[in-house]
Amino acid sequence: MTIRHRTARVDGLDIFYREAGDPAAPTFVLLHGYPTSSVGFAPLMAELADEFHVIAPDYPGFGLSSAPPAEEWAYTFDHLADVVGNLLDQLGVRRYAIYVHDYGAPVGFRLALRGPERVTGIVSQNGNAYEEGLTDFWDPIRAYWADPEGHREAMRAQVTPEATRWQYHQGVPDTSLVDPALAVHDQAGLDRPGNQEIQLDLLLDYRTNPARYPDWQEYLRVHQPPVLAAWGRHDEIFGPEGARAFARDAKDARVQLLDAGHFPLTTRFTQSAGLIRDFLRGLSD
Repeated sequence: MTIRHRTARVDGLDIFYREAGDPAAPTFVLLHGYPTSSVGFAPLMAELADEFHVIAPDYPGFGLSSAPPAEEWAYTFDHLADVVGNLLDQLGVRRYAIYVHDYGAPVGFRLALRGPERVTGIVSQNGNAYEEGLTDFWDPIRAYWADPEGHREAMRAQVTPEATRWQYHQGVPDTSLVDPALAVHDQAGLDRPGNQEIQLDLLLDYRTNPARYPDWQEYLRVHQPPVLAAWGRHDEIFGPEGARAFARDAKDARVQLLDAGHFPLTTRFTQSAGLIRDFLRGLSD
């Protein structure tokens, strides 16, 4: 199935996105996490485009989108959601299901709060919305949130090649299933001049997300969007209790824990794609 590679001018920035499928079909928006970009969604887009219209943007500072210096553009999750929402408006996408992974969750839930009638369903793969999902991994990052100046230098360890490879390998029973080119591609983006400051600013702004978890949970309780939480059960960043917690607020949430780490699409692609296709089909019933 053909994937088209496009760039739109949004809020003064060049925003790159991948698009596949018939625009008249139900739309599925894929929201990537850290440290990757829409490139990781190419296999899923090719798999789903026979039935669905699939769009995967790169956020500012990621992939092939503009990356203005951190001193010139505020890298916050509110701002990322603004850009993605404005891109969808520009493309005429009014109703859509969302896939959220990692950073995609705070972007996606912000969009859902702004237009709950537009979101037809949510697929979360290690995209967290509950305190229960935050593991010990976040302890040094919480210290950064509490004292940004005192801990910013220590946070630079999060954007090294070793840290990027770890994200792909941790929790994976057989690391030979992980394509090493994925981490190399991601690290090339992180190593661009000025990008480290961008990522440290976003990591600091992540502190705004746990504070908004109650709002996201209320959205789930009030609007009851269909939810599929298909998580890697061995993820050391967002633990499986974060997946199980969706069932507390979304009455018909389907929770499936996969034998994977932080990137289930990478090592459990066939299983993930099958679950997602079945879920999306159910939205049309």
